[in-house]
Amino acid sequence: MTYRPTLATASDTATLTLGVEEEYLLLDPDTGESLPVADRVLAALSGSARDQSRQEFRHSMVEMVTPVTADLAELRAHLVALRRSVGDAAEAAGARLVAVGATPVHEPHRTVPDKPRYHAMSRRFGPVAHDPAVCGCHVHVGMADRELAIQVCNHLRPWLPVVQAITANSPLHDGRDTGHASWRSMQLERWPSIGPTPHFESVADYDATVAELINAGIMLDAAMVYWYARPSAAYPTVEVRVGDVCPAVDDAVLVAGLVRALVATLADDARAGVPARRIRDCLVSAAHWRAAHDGLEGDLIDLRAGIARPAWDLVGELVDTVAPALARHGDLDYVRDQLLRLRRDGNGATRQRRVMARTGDDVRAVLDHLATETRAG
Repeated sequence: MTYRPTLATASDTATLTLGVEEEYLLLDPDTGESLPVADRVLAALSGSARDQSRQEFRHSMVEMVTPVTADLAELRAHLVALRRSVGDAAEAAGARLVAVGATPVHEPHRTVPDKPRYHAMSRRFGPVAHDPAVCGCHVHVGMADRELAIQVCNHLRPWLPVVQAITANSPLHDGRDTGHASWRSMQLERWPSIGPTPHFESVADYDATVAELINAGIMLDAAMVYWYARPSAAYPTVEVRVGDVCPAVDDAVLVAGLVRALVATLADDARAGVPARRIRDCLVSAAHWRAAHDGLEGDLIDLRAGIARPAWDLVGELVDTVAPALARHGDLDYVRDQLLRLRRDGNGATRQRRVMARTGDDVRAVLDHLATETRAG
């Protein structure tokens, strides 16, 4: 994905650019097990879809990357086209494309693709690197000023558990309900460089910390900074990577709109000299655990007040906080409409559980449902 520098300046009228990376699983249509056919799927892509595809850490995964845009409707069109292209290629390879956060049934083949970097990760991290596949949604918001990007990441800390709850889409593991809305989040906790973004004083502080972690062997390089928000290692963006991949395109576009509005709002705060809240790391981690467990169906931790509150109350306060930025980007009506739909139908985890309840815990019915949502436009 080639990002152009953001238009953001000190002006609060700037439009911030967007890009989304989505990871998908390739599943056996009959058993629901993960199929190691990513090479065949990627080879079958052509034109822009091939250019926007990426090999992932599992032979049963593919990643698709949207072009940069400043418009949610255009972003939606890109996601629909990419899902259809890779979905057709998956079917030709005998697999189903499914947007789900974690391996729902079983992954028999856990070797890594033949790339030096992947082999190095396998040697360094051992069995952790061979966990069943997990799939995320990463939202990039254009921001060329790295110093500002660091401050935005500090300001994002209280809000990212809410984003995580909205995206939760992985309740199943080994064909059973884990009791967590996002099992992907639980699996990722085993990696030493994944988790809430620490508070940093400056770019120099950030870079020095990353260098220390590399020297300590915690990361192979700066690209292994997998914190939930970061200045991208490759692009002039703030990258928010806390969420499960969303089952439906409109879920993903909703999250992208909210994340852009958050980044825009918090960038304005940082420019105005508003300090980021200093919250203990253990409380931030606890809030993320609660978001992964409850999703939108229970309580979340309000890190501003240090108390548990109904999830939808915090979603409402998030929207109120970023409403001016949503309006500035022309996204307010769309986001409100999609949140009403989400309130009615539930997030990905809730929708999967409703299928389970309706069908007597039929995992295949859940996967049929997910495959249909993944391809719907």
